[in-house]
Amino acid sequence: MIELGFKRAVASPVGRPPYNPKDLLKLYIYGYLNRIRSSRKLEAEASRNLELIWLLSTLKPDFKTIADFRKDNQEPLKKVFREFNLLCKEWELFSENIVAIDGSKFRANNSKKKNYNAKKLKRHIKYIDEKIEQYMEELEEGDQNEANTHRPTAEEIKNRIQELKTRKTNYKGKLESIEQGDTTEISEVDPDARLMSVNNNGLEVAYNVQTAVDGKNNLIIDFDVINNPTDHGQLSKMANKAQEIIQSEDLHVLADKGYYSSEELKACKEAGIKTYVAKQKQANSTKDEEFYADKFIYDHDHDHYICPSGQILLPKRYRKSKAGEILGRDYHNYSACKVCEIKDRCTNSKRGRIIYRNINQNLMDEVDRRTNENKELYAKRQMIVEHPFGTIKRSWGFSYFLTRGLNSVSTEIGLAFLAYNIKRVINILGVREMTRKLQAT
Repeated sequence: MIELGFKRAVASPVGRPPYNPKDLLKLYIYGYLNRIRSSRKLEAEASRNLELIWLLSTLKPDFKTIADFRKDNQEPLKKVFREFNLLCKEWELFSENIVAIDGSKFRANNSKKKNYNAKKLKRHIKYIDEKIEQYMEELEEGDQNEANTHRPTAEEIKNRIQELKTRKTNYKGKLESIEQGDTTEISEVDPDARLMSVNNNGLEVAYNVQTAVDGKNNLIIDFDVINNPTDHGQLSKMANKAQEIIQSEDLHVLADKGYYSSEELKACKEAGIKTYVAKQKQANSTKDEEFYADKFIYDHDHDHYICPSGQILLPKRYRKSKAGEILGRDYHNYSACKVCEIKDRCTNSKRGRIIYRNINQNLMDEVDRRTNENKELYAKRQMIVEHPFGTIKRSWGFSYFLTRGLNSVSTEIGLAFLAYNIKRVINILGVREMTRKLQAT
């Protein structure tokens, strides 16, 4: 506990001794193993649950002590997850060469009403302006025509106008922060949470939880929590995390098309990691599948493309980043497009069709070829990576966070993943064998 950095692992020689962090860690692991996450519920269980009374030697910490333990030991709790995974590696429970990567959205402790972006704030400000104008008109009209009907008094209307003006000032402040480029949206309760698309359930204020899952026993090798709604840019990061723990020289990583990125594929190759990632379809402006970008054949020897109608598209200008780095090149043949009879099926552009070739296209073609040649292996991706999410979100009901902030929710999900891995190991080895191995360690 001292090496992991838990606070109060060494009791002060003076004063009342604190709770041993071992006992509070046992309480949390027991709670997450039995779908009890709330500190208040854990407090109640410690007083009435015979298993916990035995486990904690009749100790009864209150909810504040329990909650503070998780808050004060965020990094050590994450290290416990990694320490257990090192045991799993020592016990040869990892496949050592197959890893699947995916992300899933978990609802944050922040309602949609308390989340604002520029569009929503402008709509609220417009509504308030209209209401203020309406109240001002009512003040001018008076009550002559509706003497028998109750109407707000002038004082009530003035108070309401002042309340609306205060709300308007608050909204304007948020809108200024967004327009200045500090952030694209503001969540009042949990500032780190962001509005995300959650499968078929519409939009929710959530976090994106990334996992790297072992292909042998569906154990979670490592994880990360981000507030970016997309998985773009996470492939090499999660693959490197898995490689660091598994220490494999021949690591094969499976991921869906949300991770498809030339930069990420290049970073994985440089790290010696073989990737299998589904390619995103590159639709043309007419949505005719016969003229998607993959229907244009590239000739490596002559550096040109051949379109579906047999015309040659020649290399033209380079596309560069703001820093001047070459990103790729455009290929086109406007003269041939002008007289092409099927041009309307290919593009809506008056000049003609342009095919963009990424600077790393050869590597992307290599990954596409590898993925297509190993469809049976790639088909296992979903079975591997969805198993933990399905168990934790559906069976355990853990589809939302109780805590707030990136560090806190990362600790919370880390405890859930630790409980999941412990249960998996118990199911694989059995309690007696797991206990024997722990005693031997």
